[in-house]
Amino acid sequence: MFKALSTISLSTISLSTISLALLMTGCASTSDAPAGKFDLTHWKITIPLDRDNNGKADDIDTKALQNYQHSDFFYIDTNGDMVFTSPNKAVTTQASSNTRSELRQMIRGLDTSIGTKSYSNNFAIAAHSDAAYFDQIGGRLDASLKVNHVAKNAKHPKKPAYSVVVGQIHAGKDKEVIAEGNGFGWGNEPIKIYYKKWPNHDTGSVFWTYERNLEKDNPDRTDIAYPIWGNTWENPDDPKSSGIALGEEFSYTINVIGSVMHLTFTQKDKKTVVYNIDLSNNVDAYGKVDEKDNSAGYAGDWLYFKAGAYNQCSTLDADGIWYAGCSGTGDWPTDKANGDYTSVSFSKLKLSHESEKK
Repeated sequence: MFKALSTISLSTISLSTISLALLMTGCASTSDAPAGKFDLTHWKITIPLDRDNNGKADDIDTKALQNYQHSDFFYIDTNGDMVFTSPNKAVTTQASSNTRSELRQMIRGLDTSIGTKSYSNNFAIAAHSDAAYFDQIGGRLDASLKVNHVAKNAKHPKKPAYSVVVGQIHAGKDKEVIAEGNGFGWGNEPIKIYYKKWPNHDTGSVFWTYERNLEKDNPDRTDIAYPIWGNTWENPDDPKSSGIALGEEFSYTINVIGSVMHLTFTQKDKKTVVYNIDLSNNVDAYGKVDEKDNSAGYAGDWLYFKAGAYNQCSTLDADGIWYAGCSGTGDWPTDKANGDYTSVSFSKLKLSHESEKK
């Protein structure tokens, strides 16, 4: 928890009361909340706070989200945009060393009788062997956004340093699916959309990654980057006019139809970029067979969208590409002043079911 925020002991209070406490401390009125302008009836949010003192980032459920805002990390700005902000150093989810202010798709909406991992709360591709039992096959996410700030200080300028993920599809991490032995359930991501700007550059790069759908300890499990505007994450060259500046809006559409993921990226001064990739096999986005990937892609996984600010500048200083040793104190006013955070503003965010039009 940040030092700038008062500590509230909620260890003996019920989950519903925790949601109420978060609501009361986070939102002045319904009209001030992001849900007053954006349709958030099929989302929940994870924020970089731990007000129930359980050692994990707080989740604001769908019901509470309809009236929730936080003046630092999730709010509507003076332009009417929905702002997500996340410092480098703060509480994280159990499986990550990266902080986030990020929405997670909840197809069930307010029907909490449906479990989070249920087929009725997630989508699948058409090639899934249980496709007939899912309420939704495929899905679409449309977003327009601008990145306001990315972290500026990293001890090790590894691939994720100075970057933020602004949209993704996540596969479910599911022990029961893993136990079936068909090569699924690892919780990987068939797409993450990145914005990365090196501190000495005027513009940043937008690119997306596909993660090979393999178990965590498999050395071939890696994220393969595809360029959109500017460079990909390993390239330190200045993208100059080919890149996107902070505060410059761009849009993306992720549209999964059947088993194919159709991607469209637009920006008013840039060429539209389009990719298509079949998520039911190991043919990459360039049409080449990737012998190291799961031959059935993500065909056996349940999936969901995420959007917001997933800060990729981890303060963990360790081996591995994900741990850049980024600066951060855990005191929000200090970290904000030092530039040790990320912030993203969305002017559009829309979920829809499978579309027959790309």
